[in-house]
Amino acid sequence: MRTGLERLLAKPETIRGRGVGLIANHTSVADGFQYGWDLLRSAGIEICTIFSPEHGLFGTEQDQVASPASDIPFKVVSLYGDSPESLAPLDSHLDDIDCILFDIQDIGSRYYTYLNTLVLFLRAIHGKGIELFVLDRPNPLNGITVEGPVLKKGFESFVGLLPVTVRHGLTAGEMARLAIDYLNLDVKLTVIEMTGWTRDMYYDDTGLAWVPPSPNMPTLNTALVYPGACLLEGTTVSEGRGTTTPFEVSGAPGVDPYVLAGRLNGLRLPGVTFRPLFFKPVFNKYAGRVIGGSYIHIINRDLFRPFLTGVVVTAVYRELFPGFKFSTGVYEFNTAHPAFDLLTGNSAVREMIEDGKPLDRLVSLWEKEEKVFSGIAEEYHRYGART
Repeated sequence: MRTGLERLLAKPETIRGRGVGLIANHTSVADGFQYGWDLLRSAGIEICTIFSPEHGLFGTEQDQVASPASDIPFKVVSLYGDSPESLAPLDSHLDDIDCILFDIQDIGSRYYTYLNTLVLFLRAIHGKGIELFVLDRPNPLNGITVEGPVLKKGFESFVGLLPVTVRHGLTAGEMARLAIDYLNLDVKLTVIEMTGWTRDMYYDDTGLAWVPPSPNMPTLNTALVYPGACLLEGTTVSEGRGTTTPFEVSGAPGVDPYVLAGRLNGLRLPGVTFRPLFFKPVFNKYAGRVIGGSYIHIINRDLFRPFLTGVVVTAVYRELFPGFKFSTGVYEFNTAHPAFDLLTGNSAVREMIEDGKPLDRLVSLWEKEEKVFSGIAEEYHRYGART
């Protein structure tokens, strides 16, 4: 298959001679692992400015850490600083730019911030006559399965700006079109589509090499569990940051791993099993301490429902971990809601967990929303499935 970047490089005259800005990070690579900005320059395309997202141009920074500009032979502007205003470009950043290229590998979860950077950039160029090209890349989790609640009004933040499900099944190009329609933006959008990708493909079906999109996204397996395991980020349970398998492991002090894994396995969640373990994070929650928890093993990814699994895991930790709390305070520049609510896109999931509601009642919160969103999402699909 060929990515949008590779297809543009085959016809660089499309934008040669224009004032070009590039929203990118280290995942902007073509066959041969050369960076997009270097290949574009070699093709005669002069880039005025590179805009880098959270984690920085080369993915050097941890989550929620301001990302400095990188020292390379290009002008680099960080779109993740120490304030909400840093998340979008200033008008002065757009001087001499008449088209923007977006080329970043997303992972298919609403709270992964790269597509939220794209949405904020679209809002920033509204009505300015700047054309935006999305150099499309695969959704690693496939482009069919959607899961989780739709973001509710009032819960918008940098981990969710659009009313989409947690696992949305869209590519960056498809999400950009949805954003323009939903926000009623005056932006000319051109999606340079991939060739050879079909909606039923997971990332390892594409033949593309996995370039870890951020420091805690080392493998496709990490991306598969992330739509649910990231929920623990909004609690006092460790989501495995500070280990070599973030999000696949979780735990907390005083938790008996055998009791935890036994309770989770007894619920017979689809496509997954849990292995008891102890681990020691080297940074983040409980750094330097040996804590008990579990390792999540996906045994059938087509049956596996990461968001459902994450909600159930959260509820079980609340039962078994005496120090369990939902986190409060600043989360991604937002203090209006607890972090867990910003991630789920509502307060209902947290409230039902706190009330000890049965798990089948929890699932009923988002089943209808999944069906409705699936119908909406199909209107934006640019790729079919294998027949």
